[in-house]
Amino acid sequence: MCRNIKTLFNFDPPATDEETQAAALQYVRKITGFNKPSMANEEAFNLAVSEIALVSRNLFNSLETSAEPRNREIEAERARARSAKRFGKN
Repeated sequence: MCRNIKTLFNFDPPATDEETQAAALQYVRKITGFNKPSMANEEAFNLAVSEIALVSRNLFNSLETSAEPRNREIEAERARARSAKRFGKN
């Protein structure tokens, strides 16, 4: 999976539409190999991003979990710590 696509389910506050749209864009970029589609493919590309974002939002709304929602600040700090360990940054 693309490293830029982040887990969006079960956060407090919930993922925003912008976050879901950004993840959908990254997914479509990854599977098509296009960072920016040509004019001939732009409509199909944008339609795919919109449809994937909608399906993702529907998925989030239908999933159930008994786990406590994750805290965005704590998860961001964990990600920074993993990055520092991986890349040797302070």
